[in-house]
Amino acid sequence: MNIDSVLKRYSFGGRDFHRIELREAELINSELCGADFSDADLRQCRFGRTNFSHTSFRRANLSETILWGADLTSADMRQANLREADLSGSKLIRTLLAEANLLKACLCGANLSAVQMACAILIEVDLRPTSDQRTDLGRANLAGADLSYANLSQAFLKQANLDGAKLCRATLKTEQWRDAFATDLSEASLCGADLSYVDLSGVNLRKANLRGADLTGADLTYADLKDAIMPHGNVHG
Repeated sequence: MNIDSVLKRYSFGGRDFHRIELREAELINSELCGADFSDADLRQCRFGRTNFSHTSFRRANLSETILWGADLTSADMRQANLREADLSGSKLIRTLLAEANLLKACLCGANLSAVQMACAILIEVDLRPTSDQRTDLGRANLAGADLSYANLSQAFLKQANLDGAKLCRATLKTEQWRDAFATDLSEASLCGADLSYVDLSGVNLRKANLRGADLTGADLTYADLKDAIMPHGNVHG
């Protein structure tokens, strides 16, 4: 099936496209909200600025697919393969991404507020801001996610759940003379998280819960730790 057939079926009310093979297709500024692309092969497609809100991509293969500026609000992307996908500037509000593979994906400037990413693979993912928008992960569920070597510089992670997450050697530091925003982990839960060898200099960790976190080799120079719960349970003044 080609993209024109998908659009025609959709226009007549069809929503079931599960297991479809649609590699390298191009679809820009279109409407496919509420469709079912579960288990579909959508590798290397170009879906910029398309509305996929409430659409299912569960277990779909979207590796190297371009989804910049796409609306994926409340989409189901659990266990999807998004390796090296471009999701910059996309809306992923309340999106389900548990156990998804986002290895080396680009999420620069994406809105991920209240996203569910428990146990997702986010190794070397890029979460830096764009020129006009920072990456929003406020209240996101990243419990158990692997963010090793990820770039979270200037990201907004207020009240995010990072319990048990792996952040080994991730980039979070803030350069006050250069960066427009401070990386914000205020009120975040980092219980049992692996923050070994992470540069947390200049990061906002106010009221964060770091109980049981591994801070071996971490740099906390100029980090704001006011009222934060430290690894051994003491509250920082």
